[in-house]
Amino acid sequence: MNCNYDENAKIIKALSDPNRLKIIDILSCGEKCACDILEEFNFTQPTLSHHMKVLMDCGIVNNRKEGLWNYYFLNASNCNKIILFLMNLITPTDECVCKTSQCE
Repeated sequence: MNCNYDENAKIIKALSDPNRLKIIDILSCGEKCACDILEEFNFTQPTLSHHMKVLMDCGIVNNRKEGLWNYYFLNASNCNKIILFLMNLITPTDECVCKTSQCE
């Protein structure tokens, strides 16, 4: 189990905003241009940029630039890691912190 609680807490904190959860939902359909994401919200481009920066800083979203446009997509590997972390966190296993000091 990935026991890096600080790193995982950063991801969970990034996902605690409803707008960011909606962005993740939008990106679950595939890569999107910032302009297409922005159409789904009632806020400004700088606000979207802030949300995207938070999601990229924690490694859940990646981007690529094509000309003047930014395209965003989910980092599937990191998304799977946080899901596994959460599943392992609430499921009693041999790696549980209550059973071993492996994660300390």
